Amino acid sequence: MRTTFRSLAGYNYRLWAAGALVSNVGTWMQRTAQDWIVLTQLTNQDATAVGIVMSLQFGPQFLLLPLTGYVADGLDRRKLLFFTQAAMALLALGLGVLTLLDAVQLWHVYLFAFLLGCVTAFDAPTRQSFVAELVGDAHLSNAVALNSTSFNAARMVGPAVAGVLIAAVGCGWVFMLNALSFVAVLGALALLRPGQFHPRVAGGGQRRGVADGMRHVWHRPDLRVVLAMFFLIGAFGINFPIYISTMAVSVFHVGASQFGLLTSSMAVGSVTGALMAAGREKPRMQLLLGAALAFGTFLLVAAVMPSYRLFAVALFFVGLSTQTFTTTAHSAAQLWCDPALRGRVIALVLAVSAGSTPLGAPLIGLVANTLGPRWSLVAGASSGFLAAIVGLSALARQRRAARAALAANAGARTG
Repeated sequence: MRTTFRSLAGYNYRLWAAGALVSNVGTWMQRTAQDWIVLTQLTNQDATAVGIVMSLQFGPQFLLLPLTGYVADGLDRRKLLFFTQAAMALLALGLGVLTLLDAVQLWHVYLFAFLLGCVTAFDAPTRQSFVAELVGDAHLSNAVALNSTSFNAARMVGPAVAGVLIAAVGCGWVFMLNALSFVAVLGALALLRPGQFHPRVAGGGQRRGVADGMRHVWHRPDLRVVLAMFFLIGAFGINFPIYISTMAVSVFHVGASQFGLLTSSMAVGSVTGALMAAGREKPRMQLLLGAALAFGTFLLVAAVMPSYRLFAVALFFVGLSTQTFTTTAHSAAQLWCDPALRGRVIALVLAVSAGSTPLGAPLIGLVANTLGPRWSLVAGASSGFLAAIVGLSALARQRRAARAALAANAGARTG
């Protein structure tokens, strides 16, 4: 257990993790309410509309890529996080006010999703690379895994609480509570001790922009594989709001509370996967390959589950495999890259994974509308199998290169 939670020994990371946990609960509450209001109140169970919301929310991470990673590497990350977190609080407040006034329309949700996506595009790479300043490279992999644990622990609590609140007081108050939750992370930022920050690696002449990060990744086969696998699973696999909402409403015909519990069930698996990742010292390609294969397999199992309860059980394993894949991929991207380019590499990874959602989410929503929710899960599962093929090819190349290097060394010694 000491190994699993070793990053929490430091004051700065412990404080940051506590504030982030509260804010993450609010974020998941809002996501649940947002999907529910689009699917059941603003449309007639239109899964494509949910996909459009996802596209607008995640698309800016790709569109703003030339700026986000450069900003994360070039500006004071703590000050930048003050701005982004406050902006997200104001956006939640605005959507909450519109909903409480019974004035919210579908285009409002689209607009707020796009604005939130723009802010998140700067917040996400800054937040992830800021962790290195809190814990240093020695504990970075552990801290990344604990961040994922916090995010998914909040996913256990947030949707379940949101489901109860939606049924009791409506979606508007859920948005308002999310706005309030940002006080915790802003307070944590204010109370951090800058004197205990780990020094950032200077970029020197390398700081010309996102092109440096792209060139760096292009010349690293291991990082290229991570991006390719993340693109496939991010675009066509990680579309859980569509899967869960359409299965809940159209297949199992349950209400808001049961809908929230499905997301919580998957989050239990995600927390389990994140805690397992926190105990590992280094990310490995074999684990990335196995996680992608497991993701496809369990999503396929979820597609054929005949009852609400069995579907919830399958979602536990979907969450476990998803978290194992994403945590391993994020750790690999941070630890395998040049530390001076870390912010730009992270921004590129996030842009490829989340920014690919505009390509996949509307398509998955269309599949759910035309062929049924179960077929959307089958389509998502195929992305895991394709990513596993990419990982298997990379692993085979690594092993061939290792054997060739051994043979060359043996030849040199005998010569």
